[in-house]
Order: sequence, then structure tokens, then C-alpha cells
Amino acid sequence: MKEKITVLTLCAMLFALCVPAQAQQPKKVPRIGYLSPLSLLSDTRSEAFRQGLRELGYKEGQNIAIEYRYSEGKPDQAAEHANELVRLKVDVIVVAGGDRWVKAAKDATKTIPIVMIGAGSDPVAAGMIESLARPGGNVTGITILTTELGGKRLEVLKEAVPKIARVAVLHDPSIPSAVRELKDVQTASSALGLTVRSWEVRGADDFDRVFGEMGKQRPHGLYAAVAGALMIANVRRIAGFALKNRLPSVSGDRELVEAGGLMSYAADFVDRWRRVALYVDKILKGAKPGDLPVQQPTKFELVINLKTAKQIGVIIPQSLLYRADKVIK
Repeated sequence: MKEKITVLTLCAMLFALCVPAQAQQPKKVPRIGYLSPLSLLSDTRSEAFRQGLRELGYKEGQNIAIEYRYSEGKPDQAAEHANELVRLKVDVIVVAGGDRWVKAAKDATKTIPIVMIGAGSDPVAAGMIESLARPGGNVTGITILTTELGGKRLEVLKEAVPKIARVAVLHDPSIPSAVRELKDVQTASSALGLTVRSWEVRGADDFDRVFGEMGKQRPHGLYAAVAGALMIANVRRIAGFALKNRLPSVSGDRELVEAGGLMSYAADFVDRWRRVALYVDKILKGAKPGDLPVQQPTKFELVINLKTAKQIGVIIPQSLLYRADKVIK
């Protein structure tokens, strides 16, 4: 009897030791794949994304891990980097680029959830999702139809510089959303009494040539359709050209303004990334991307670089400054 009690006691002790050991097993840390057309040094979006995650209780290196892949403005690397993230078996892929990067991720996996940030195109027309309300498949996120804002940006530029008459539009014709944005600008120009001329850049080597030819034409302003990896990766060059030639510039990319451009009007930068973080949170908690409606921005921001305005000799009307969401001094 004693032996039986001793054995039972020993078993109970071992069981008691095992239960805490199992309870202390470390939880699996979710891994996010982050696919970007930018370079590490030029990417300010990742910090906005991390900020959104922190607001939801996620801290990189503690309870979440992020695998970054930067294509540095080289579209041919999109597929390679997307496949790398799939091989790493990340739990979700966040695509911080346009259609080409979303498609690369979608081609690489049909099972890993993909959250897109949106880059000015219609994801339904592009074949990324079935509908905004019910995207289906493994892709969801945000869509930003920047083409609809082209006329508004031109209007804001005219308000900032009333005497402006000729505007140069810089764009990459290989990006469908940039082509649609150009058409929107051209349509809006006549009502504003402006003449616009488009300038195409298809590669990094085109900028110096285009800037040289554009300088000879002496436009009064510059509209930069910042869509696609090429334009995004060269925002500093574009802003530098505008500054050097004292050209008031407008864009849908806040990063160009932060690099020295005059103004931007677009969907609220921080709000967009906060929403992306919310998508990631829902997916990590079990939601299926195909059931999460694709959202369109509801908040827009006007950013004005007052420091640039002073450098190029532009006096921004007080009425416009009052409407600005952010003023860089």
C-alpha cells in the first residue's frame, strides 16, 4: 500500500511540474512580411506602419517580427522579394507599393493574407479583388483613387500661385494610375485657365534629360504624378529640381513635400497606415482577408512647405495656410 501511495504521489508531483512547464512555453511570435518598392533610407512609411502597430499593442522585436524587403526602385525585384517572404512563411504580407508589387505578392501565394496600402489604381479593374465589399481571395486593404484628386491638386496650386499659367506634368507612362491622373489634370486645366504639358520618365537616366528640356521651356509650376517605384524612388531629385528652378510644385505624395516640394494633397498619411495596422491585427486574430472590405480614404490632408515657399519666392495666401493640415516651417 505504501508503495502504491508513493507511486501516486510521485506521478502527481511530476504532473504538477509538467503543467507549469507547458504553460510557460513561449507563444509563437507572428511575422509580417513588408514588401516595398523603396530603399531602406528613403522609406518613411514603415515607421508610420510600426506606429499603427504600437497603438494596437504590437512591439517589433517583442511580440511581433517584421521581415523587410526593399526593391530600391527596381520593379524586377518585386517577384523575387515576394517569393522570399512566402518561403519564410510569414503570417501576412503588407504591400507598400502599387499594382506591380501587389500582383507579385498575389502571384507568389494564394494562401498567405495580403494587405495592400493602395497606390492610385482600381483594384477591381486591376484584377486584385472581386469587389470592394467582398474582395474574396487573399487580398484586402486600402485603395486610393488618386486620379480623382488630380484636378483638386491643380486647383490648390493655382490658388497658391494665382499668376501661374503653364504647368509641367512629370509622370511615368508605364504606370496606369499615373496615365489616368494625367488625363484628370488635363481635363481640369482648361477650367482653371492653365496650359499643361506632360513629360515622361521611363527610367532613372531620363530625369536629367527631361529636367534639362523642361528647364528650357520655363514652366511656371510642376505637377509630379508620384506613382510607381521609379517616381517614388526619385522624389528627392524631383524636389531638388523644383527648388533649383524656383518652381512651385504639387503632388499627391507627402514625401516629396518633406523633401523640399511646395505642397501635396492626398489621403491622410498616418490614417492610411493606421488602417493597414488594423487590417493586420484583425487577420492575426483570425479574420479572413476575403471577408474584410477594401476601404477608401475618408481623411485627406493638405501639406505645405513654408520653408520652400520662402526659398522660391512664393507667398502662400493666408486662407490656404488656414486650411493646411500640416505646415513645414
